[in-house]
Amino acid sequence: MTAAKSVYRTTWHETDFGSGALIVGGLVLWWASRRYPAELPVIAPWDFSLLEFLGTLLPLFWYLRGLVRSPQQERPNLARQLAFISGVAMIYTVLQTHFVYMSQHMFFLNRVQHLAMHHLAPFLIALSWPGDTIGRGMPAAIRLKLQSRLVKTPLHVVQNPVVAGVLFVGLISLWLQPSIHFHAMVSPVLYDIMNWSMVIDGLLFWFFALDPRPAPPARSAYAVRLLTVILVIFPQILIGARITFGGTALYNYYDLCGRLFPSVSALHDQHLGGLIVWIPSSMMSSITFLLIMNNVRLQEDKACGGNGQDDIAAGDGIVVSSSSWTGR
Repeated sequence: MTAAKSVYRTTWHETDFGSGALIVGGLVLWWASRRYPAELPVIAPWDFSLLEFLGTLLPLFWYLRGLVRSPQQERPNLARQLAFISGVAMIYTVLQTHFVYMSQHMFFLNRVQHLAMHHLAPFLIALSWPGDTIGRGMPAAIRLKLQSRLVKTPLHVVQNPVVAGVLFVGLISLWLQPSIHFHAMVSPVLYDIMNWSMVIDGLLFWFFALDPRPAPPARSAYAVRLLTVILVIFPQILIGARITFGGTALYNYYDLCGRLFPSVSALHDQHLGGLIVWIPSSMMSSITFLLIMNNVRLQEDKACGGNGQDDIAAGDGIVVSSSSWTGR
């Protein structure tokens, strides 16, 4: 009991200033967005949500504090740091700035918003592999909760390859059903559920696919992940093609609320949105395929007793290192 109290006491002292400052900042933004909505700049919240505000900035705060606490040899390189910060910034931008208003008044901008929430931002965050760094900056009590069976068991279920792939494509298809999309756009509660489901599912899928480790400790072998990222391409192509080549307007919500760009017709708006569903998703799966293949190669190097750099004797005492062209 004493140990538990000590953990929570330490946790409070660790987080009172940082989390308190974020909460105060959130309350100021909430007040300003309610009192002076027209005077705020485009980077300010359009429809402020304390949950979305803290859900993006708290992990960023923990990550930055974890960087300071990390030993030099365990600190992620600059590219990984930038990937994480860029991913979090992208989620914040499409959820808590005036871009939200724009995405509610043009279908293709709504697709850009979902592309960022479900593909690009989670991809960058997973690519940065930030777990250890966030863990060092996270309060001890929260870290212990996240390591509990209550959290790990559902994660094992949703990151099963079949479940992960079906959820990844299924949620895209679900929210693009015209009737469901209409209700999600007019219902504040359903709108939030739609957005959060896209962010969370995107994070779960890309962390599953981009796990650099072999199995175990990763949940699935490299070959399984390779197959999964390839298979999810085809349903997304079909969904995007259906929207792109459709001859009738499917999303009349944007006619009712008024389009941001009146010169863009409903069909043109729909076709642009379909291309966003279709092309970037296929490209990202292809990039992920290459990244997984690179992880396989690196793992084989380690299994063969290599140090991650293939040094090849080229004669006359000259050694050519593959790191010069592989980036390792």
